[in-house]
Amino acid sequence: MEFLLQPLTLMTFFPLVGVLVILFMNPEQKSAIRWTALVTSLITFVISLWVFSKFESSNPDLQLDAKYAWIQVAGWNIYYYLAVDGLSILLVLLTTFLTPISILSTWTAVEDRVKDFMIFFLLLEVGMSGVFLAQDLFLFYIFWEFTLVPMYFLIGIWGGPRRLYAAVKFFLYTMAGSILMLLAILWLGIKTASFNMPEMLARLPDLYASGAIDPRTQMLLFIAFAAAFAIKVPMWPLHSWLPDAHVEAPTAGSIILAGVLLKMGTYGFLRFNLSLFPQAAVDAAPTIALLATIGIIYGAAVSYAQTDVKKLVAYSSVSHLGFVMLGLFALNPEGIAGALLQMINHGISTGALFLLVGMIYEQTHTREIKVYGGLWKITPLYGIIMLIVALSSMGLPGLNGFVGEFTILLGAFGSKAIGSPWYAGISALGVIMAAVYILYMFQKMFLGPQGEIIEDAKKHGHPIRDLNWREIITVLPLLIFIFWIGLYPAPFFNIMAPAIDKIIALLPL
Repeated sequence: MEFLLQPLTLMTFFPLVGVLVILFMNPEQKSAIRWTALVTSLITFVISLWVFSKFESSNPDLQLDAKYAWIQVAGWNIYYYLAVDGLSILLVLLTTFLTPISILSTWTAVEDRVKDFMIFFLLLEVGMSGVFLAQDLFLFYIFWEFTLVPMYFLIGIWGGPRRLYAAVKFFLYTMAGSILMLLAILWLGIKTASFNMPEMLARLPDLYASGAIDPRTQMLLFIAFAAAFAIKVPMWPLHSWLPDAHVEAPTAGSIILAGVLLKMGTYGFLRFNLSLFPQAAVDAAPTIALLATIGIIYGAAVSYAQTDVKKLVAYSSVSHLGFVMLGLFALNPEGIAGALLQMINHGISTGALFLLVGMIYEQTHTREIKVYGGLWKITPLYGIIMLIVALSSMGLPGLNGFVGEFTILLGAFGSKAIGSPWYAGISALGVIMAAVYILYMFQKMFLGPQGEIIEDAKKHGHPIRDLNWREIITVLPLLIFIFWIGLYPAPFFNIMAPAIDKIIALLPL
């Protein structure tokens, strides 16, 4: 009982309560199933707030530990080990915050096999929370791989016309990188006689100093972990699975994919690559910065070329996550803090964009930008909210995106590890390019003469309506954080600062 009532364990596995209840419900009770899933996710969010109330932001160390011996055979010391610190607490809250929003977005969008959909979605929440909390590498890998299964089915069953192709591509890409990470985890566990992070961090410096792990081996281990994380981010040129997955996924799947699943990759770099392989991280910083900068410009340019609004938002993630990677490998407090905040910002802003695109798609069943036009006149509230979210995504001062991107560029400009301010200078062009493709999309959809899809809707007696109360309630929490972080980001920086300073202290700079 003590194990089950431990705060982190309770928060991580509480969605399974909803899964068990839904399993015994009649598939025809669609409304009851939806409410059960929503209430379960809301209770999980409340539990996460309880966890946050116990969290001490001034403490840089792991907190609220749940550590129990798990596999202790033939020298394998594997623990069930959950803990939280300033690097993960905000990402955990983001996960539990976006899950009920995503479920609420399916209220009328998902009508087929609702029972199965909600079961997979709650299982996905368990996996995502576990990734951010696991402090034993073996346990981390299990949670990491577990998230593939429900997401595969969410895309493959409830996705668009090319859903099977997108689901298989998503699964194979992620699995391929994960195999290399698994081999590195096993090698490290055998070498250090432990799989949990604190013990590894205590033993690795001596192994590096004595030459038991030489610089070449450290770099190979870094690359093995980076392969899994770079695919998940996704970094250029490993990004090609992302647009397919986003475009074919149902709206709720796109929200959680952009909002949380991509952050598993950037979090992995921060939690494992920087701390376990500090010298390799410093050596790789210029290369990662180059790839991140290319991704920023490439993602923005390809976004502008899209005719499908959902694909435009999908490619924008390649650009935005490029900023996160640039900040992480600036390897200074400003860059890492900006990157961690931008992970949260991207989850909120891009998640909101996918949510809003899904709302209009539910009425029109098309995502082609050219068939819209003049939406502002008939859906003014939708237009205002879309404008706010679009401006936050392109980094307008006063909104959340600006704070993260500015801090990242500040860190990259003065980074000793990257070694050149040109990366920051070129990446800054990505901010300008973001304004171009975002405003282009908004102009084509909301301004000018009314498009053909609006006229067709009128002719068929189903004119496009503005947002209803359920849709307003769904998007409102995201708008609150867009303004809160944009106007007063200090509490967020204060939460992460001690843990970031601890990571910086490990780096040989």
